[in-house]
Amino acid sequence: MSLHRVVALVTPPQSPFELACASEVFGIAPPDAPPRYDFRVCAEHPGPLPTGAGYTMLVEAGLSTLREADTVVVPGRQPPDAPVSPEVVEALRGAHRRGARIVAICTGAFVLAQAGLLDGRRATTHWRGAARLAAAFPEVRVDPDVLFVDHGDVATSAGTGAGIDLCLHLVRSDHGAAYASGIARRMVLPPHREGSQLQYAAQPVPARTDESLGPLLEWAASHLDARLTLDRLAAHAGLSGRTLSRRFAEQLGTSPGQWLLGRRLDAARILLERTDLPVEAVAVRVGLASAVNLRRRFRTRFGTTPGAYRRTFGGI
Repeated sequence: MSLHRVVALVTPPQSPFELACASEVFGIAPPDAPPRYDFRVCAEHPGPLPTGAGYTMLVEAGLSTLREADTVVVPGRQPPDAPVSPEVVEALRGAHRRGARIVAICTGAFVLAQAGLLDGRRATTHWRGAARLAAAFPEVRVDPDVLFVDHGDVATSAGTGAGIDLCLHLVRSDHGAAYASGIARRMVLPPHREGSQLQYAAQPVPARTDESLGPLLEWAASHLDARLTLDRLAAHAGLSGRTLSRRFAEQLGTSPGQWLLGRRLDAARILLERTDLPVEAVAVRVGLASAVNLRRRFRTRFGTTPGAYRRTFGGI
């Protein structure tokens, strides 16, 4: 299998964290799995390139590298609306016309907007820059209440860490949930987060340690085959159902039921990829009771059937 070529296009002053998001996900294979991506970095002018962290990075490749990219990643930078050159704009447009997937992390959305790749499309960026992006590019439908937006050929993420969410989502789309989960485990991260970025914008004071949902989430994820009602989850956490629902909304931006359904569908995807269990057995093992229920939930969430998903990703 040929490697999927991912090229990060950096622009000065480059934010090191957003670049590292792409590098960690696409540049390092999960343990005990073959590499699927070839990750490279390029700039308009190869050579020393300043970063927002006060040091200079050396970039060896130029814009011609984008001609061979399957995915182009534009990491965030500051100030977000600093102009980019016509050469960068044309290189991005050319890559997109050729069929490359164009991905912006955080304020990299401003670069995509300058290239006209977000015109008439829904997009997101860091919540602090959302109004600025909407004002500068009124033809872009800016949605500040999501972690990422993926149109298939163009994708944008919210601030900083949401770039990891988007990159892991793209890996799941390319190579399945099990491969993406291996990368997430190596990075000591959840395979994906629930909710929106506004939970972070609206809650600047972190929850107290004794209010963390972490222990409950870990317990529930290891008991997916059980009947996990709101009352049972609340009882395990020592809370009322109302208090538990409120903490889910505050900390995860979703409800207990929606979080649990997401975990069950993720577990089902991994079983479909890694085992030959019948769909009925997969449904029971992840707590969805029947093949009919699993098929209905699976199609609603992923737009395909368990059988079609297994044919695509099984045994990869």
